[in-house]
Amino acid sequence: MKPRNKRIAIIVSGLAVLGVAAGLVLNAFQSNLVFFFSPSQVKANEAPKEKTFRIGGLVEEGSVKREGVSVQFKVTDTAHAIPVVYSGILPDLFKEGKGVVAQGKLGPDGVFRASEVLAKHDENYMPPEAAHAVEQAAKAQKTIKAQ
Repeated sequence: MKPRNKRIAIIVSGLAVLGVAAGLVLNAFQSNLVFFFSPSQVKANEAPKEKTFRIGGLVEEGSVKREGVSVQFKVTDTAHAIPVVYSGILPDLFKEGKGVVAQGKLGPDGVFRASEVLAKHDENYMPPEAAHAVEQAAKAQKTIKAQ
């Protein structure tokens, strides 16, 4: 084999290895990627079915119902509310009217089954995604009322 052919073979095999490595990295990234949706987006069917995602907003006043370690509550962005079911211990800072982000899957019955619930950190903190969702919903409500 000529030196030129050896170099071409090495370059082609190196590109093939690099392509396989990039494909494996992207596949791992895609399987661990979790998107955030607001309750309004979930109601508009923008959220994936049977895939894990995050939903965030405020815990609706008067919606928390506890049955042992199982908790039912609603997450709202002031425009729409999504029922959430969670089994486990909630964060100490979880309260009605406060910011929350839940990760899980949306069931065929429209109930979000959370595998993880995150709450705010202090009096002025709300997760950025939840704050943005509440702000967008408030703007949408003002637009609707103006029409």
